Amino acid sequence: MTRIIVLPHLELCPQGAVIDAPPGRSLCDALLENGIEIEHACEKSCACTTCHVVVREGFGALAPAEEDEEDLLDKAWGLEPTSRLSCQTVVGEVPLTVEIPKYTINQAKEGKR
Repeated sequence: MTRIIVLPHLELCPQGAVIDAPPGRSLCDALLENGIEIEHACEKSCACTTCHVVVREGFGALAPAEEDEEDLLDKAWGLEPTSRLSCQTVVGEVPLTVEIPKYTINQAKEGKR
């Protein structure tokens, strides 16, 4: 199991969290399985940016983002050099520290058409 530290997020995990996930699991699934209800409006199909996270530690050990993910990340709120879509990020053997941004762009939730 790989240790994942989730930094505090006002709504999703106010105290932060430390979870364990098996290598090979998506970061999004690991968060959801541990009660951290990160948005995933496209049902984890790499079609939105609602599951955007910033990897604060362990980024270099992750497989590089594919082109589809990179294209979507350009539209994410609060984009940083270590940003990833959690649905496309596969947990490896190296521990991770992640931050869920304060805001997300979810056009369906925001009532836009």
